[in-house]
Amino acid sequence: MLRSFNGKSPRIHPTAFVSEAAYLVGDIEVGEHSSIWPGVVIRADNGKITIGASTNIQDNAVVHADHGAAIGDHVTLGHGVVCHAARVGDGALLGNGCVVNEGAVIGRSALVAANSVVLEGAEVADETLVAGAPARVRGQVAKRHRDMMDDTWRHYVGKAAEFKREGGLE
Repeated sequence: MLRSFNGKSPRIHPTAFVSEAAYLVGDIEVGEHSSIWPGVVIRADNGKITIGASTNIQDNAVVHADHGAAIGDHVTLGHGVVCHAARVGDGALLGNGCVVNEGAVIGRSALVAANSVVLEGAEVADETLVAGAPARVRGQVAKRHRDMMDDTWRHYVGKAAEFKREGGLE
């Protein structure tokens, strides 16, 4: 469901896929070839939320921010992610079930491990792997991580195109 709030409505690129079971409200912009899956809630009632190109926000994730947010290109937000980040850099992956608290900044090609908790206002550097609760630096993103991250966003671009072609039930 797409809903306006305070005169602002979600803007979805024609190539993007938004599940009929997702809820997007307010000043949201979804970029080309991005995908928003069932159960996702994106609530832009406090500021604009921008989602870049070829980004996937998987089932039951929540995106909200007190002062708006920018999620880059080729980003993956895994199943059940709670994202209050101010910014998520291009190519980053937030693993299933992780929580990124208000105002955090996730760098380009950074990896937040599943079920990790990034504290309010924290900064995760480019190409850094963080894990734990609270999340701590565990090292740099290795080639195997980068390959997995790239494979994931590419897979979801293809899957979204399939869902768009298939259409929905009337």
